[in-house]
Amino acid sequence: MVWIEGEPGIGKSSLVAEALAAASQPGWDVGWGGADQLTAPLPLRAMQDCLQVRPSSSDPRRAHAADLLRSRLLGPPSDGDASVNGIEVLLTLADELCAAAPTVLVVDDLQWVDEASLAVWHQLAASISQLRLLLIGTCRPAPRREVEQVRTAVVRRGGQVIALGPLAEPDVIALVAAMVGASPGDGLRQLTAQAAGNPLYVRELVDAVRREQGVRIRPVADLAPRSKQLPASLTAVLGDRLGSVSAETAQLLRTATLLGRRFTVTDLSAVLRRPALDMAANLQEAVSAGIVDDAGTELAFRHPLIRQALYESMPQALRTALHAEAARELAASGADALSIAQQLSAARTPGADWARAWLVQAAPMLATRAPQLAVELLRAELEETLAGDAAWEALIVGLIRALLAVGAYEEAVGEASKALAVITDPARRCETSWMLAHAQVSAGHSSENAISTIRQALGTFGLPRVWEARLLAGLGMVERVPRGIVASRTFARQALTVAEKVGDPSATAQALSALWLINSVERDHAAALDCVDRALRVMGDDPVHDELHSSALDARIFTLQNLDEWQQAELALRQSREFTQRSGRADRATGATAAVLRYWLGQWDDALAELGSDATDAPRLVYSFLRERWSALLFHGVAALIAGRREQRTTAGQHLREGLALPIENIPDRENQDFLLAAHALSLEQRGEARQAMLRLAELIPRQRDREMTLIHQWLPDLVRLALEAGDSDVARAAADACGEEAAAETRPARAATANLRCHGLLGSDPDQLAEAVAHCRAVGPAVELPAALEDLAVVLAEHGNAEDARAAVNEAVGLYEGMQARWDTRRAEGRLRPHGIKLGVRGRRAPRPTTGWEALTPTEVKIATLVARGDSTSDIARSMFLSQRTVRTYISHILTKLDAKSRVDIAREALRQGAAP
Repeated sequence: MVWIEGEPGIGKSSLVAEALAAASQPGWDVGWGGADQLTAPLPLRAMQDCLQVRPSSSDPRRAHAADLLRSRLLGPPSDGDASVNGIEVLLTLADELCAAAPTVLVVDDLQWVDEASLAVWHQLAASISQLRLLLIGTCRPAPRREVEQVRTAVVRRGGQVIALGPLAEPDVIALVAAMVGASPGDGLRQLTAQAAGNPLYVRELVDAVRREQGVRIRPVADLAPRSKQLPASLTAVLGDRLGSVSAETAQLLRTATLLGRRFTVTDLSAVLRRPALDMAANLQEAVSAGIVDDAGTELAFRHPLIRQALYESMPQALRTALHAEAARELAASGADALSIAQQLSAARTPGADWARAWLVQAAPMLATRAPQLAVELLRAELEETLAGDAAWEALIVGLIRALLAVGAYEEAVGEASKALAVITDPARRCETSWMLAHAQVSAGHSSENAISTIRQALGTFGLPRVWEARLLAGLGMVERVPRGIVASRTFARQALTVAEKVGDPSATAQALSALWLINSVERDHAAALDCVDRALRVMGDDPVHDELHSSALDARIFTLQNLDEWQQAELALRQSREFTQRSGRADRATGATAAVLRYWLGQWDDALAELGSDATDAPRLVYSFLRERWSALLFHGVAALIAGRREQRTTAGQHLREGLALPIENIPDRENQDFLLAAHALSLEQRGEARQAMLRLAELIPRQRDREMTLIHQWLPDLVRLALEAGDSDVARAAADACGEEAAAETRPARAATANLRCHGLLGSDPDQLAEAVAHCRAVGPAVELPAALEDLAVVLAEHGNAEDARAAVNEAVGLYEGMQARWDTRRAEGRLRPHGIKLGVRGRRAPRPTTGWEALTPTEVKIATLVARGDSTSDIARSMFLSQRTVRTYISHILTKLDAKSRVDIAREALRQGAAP
């Protein structure tokens, strides 16, 4: 990757073009995009241009990506981060292109690039060693913070940064001489000196003099005696270039500047209301004059500064009027909605009847594809619209949608609260109330606020039955925290009854999701599984329900774990991944869900790969899912616990600091902090603070059983152990009692019942109960709990004087611990058995896994390496192994490090040398 920076006109793009002209090979896939002030509000526009993503593309991969980007619909309430799916779509496309051919991607003017495009560029940079890709960006100095953050990451990853400065005087003289065919004289040198070494300025000055026939060639080239006085600034000289074309062409070019640096003849034809054939001569003249260039299916101004100079040569009042007119003509021609919105934004003249009507129709789509732009346009239009106007209600609903899509929850609360005092249409009142309740919850307001909002909406005169079902389902969700599951179940059942009567799949699925949550809190996991399976059947494959469908699949994975159905949970994870791949959704929450599953299965390297690496590398761009506190708590908790058990204390400490700094404000936060608490307790125990570790883990015990989900049983055996070691029989008994209550609540004995055997086996020094727990874990799982149960059994057997069986149990436990590289657990087991005179036998030890070379690869990494050797792309591997692409990229990064490899070619070479076959 190469980052080229310098002042405007210094030659950044020319350098790239010259390099590619000299070095590119036939068969390379070269894409070139860029941004300017006009396109900056359009998410992913720069990278779509760079990757040539168009519905009409002859490349089916590009056409499919365009369809995915255009077909995404927003069903309120949104989760914010509306562009995250689009980012994944473009990353997938880039991966496929790189797999098919060596690829060059150039993005000009990164200082103007939208944040979503910048995220794509950054993630490609992060994966540069895994792709046949040359990634080039050009940027002006002193960019905004997000761009500077990406530049820093480029440097850290070993990318090349080229800073272009002004040409030295001898180079300016050589450039002028090449242009005029002779060495420049004193007058011409003085003229070009005002360019201060800027090559674009030098060229434009010399071209301007030549157009005026102001250069006289003798032994040297110099200014003619009566040459015209030239403008003193680069902008003025560029504007003067219009003098080289006819007045009609000049006017056409000024209009073209309204469309941005790149424009289609179709859009220009629509704006000018002239057939393309009538413009052909003018456009050819503009190309011959060096003002615009052919850019494939588009035309482009030769340099952004040329377009800027021509654009700014028009008075601002004229520019805004022309933008407004362009928007209207584009709308009449059926142009893409984002192009029309772009023109309306530049016009800054709301209030036109046609624009208001157009916004009413386009608002839902804009809220999905360009939510920040939608907020700007809708807010401005509302200021010019009377509250009694027929369009006002539709506009305000659109604004609230857009605010939710950008994650501006407090603003959404304010706008929705004001709107409800005015809106009279029953359906819109209900939709606004629904979005208000969502915004209140997302903004961290009290659940009582959302409950009050929904209850008031349910009292709406003429309440549509569909909205009655949806509101009741929402009430079933939010009532759980303040009033418990009895109230929550009542509303969820009412919602289900109404939803099934009106035949609304969305409301039906929401009601069933609420009942799933209630059953899970009550530990009736079989009933919870039935609810989530019914919800999935109701939704089918309708893309309208994608977000709810994805959540239901995650819930299914969670429930199958609670039922000790570990193989089925793995299958459900595959189905969830298959769904995200099929629907084109970003695999956001599944990473945390998969990491938890992999943790309990003892697949810790896989769990860490699911979480990803380099979490501190531009987190706003790469780890947008961490903006949600629940996943951030799990992310840091799982990573810290694995690192702690492997005695990687620096890594564990970093995750603990970041995770413990997150606020715990409500029950949903508390429900997702258990891994973090367990990791913190482990850290305290490792520092010799066993009592403090016990007290920290004991914070989990007071589960609010009629409200809270937290699976406390999975941590209680450790709490009993810590309490016994600290000599605190009261805490040990309380932990065992709490685990007994959890086990009694399970309508079908599963994980809590096994944990209860361990707790009471430790408390009562009962080897039979511990042996039963071991037998269950050996037969059913989860894998992580088997060595822990064996260790507990070994201690109790030793207490009973059964040294031989104790030694066999602890040796087996240590062998399993070492398979997970759980070095701390091994040391703890040794320490617990040492007072009984029991030392580990040779069979209890495994040789440590190598840290480098082929032998250091995990089974999953070996499989991925063989697929790389076969030539599979990252997206191919993700599809075949039911992984997210982010996870596959993490695996490949680990493989490169272990093999000390520079690229996928090196991985393939080593895999073939090892005789690995996919």
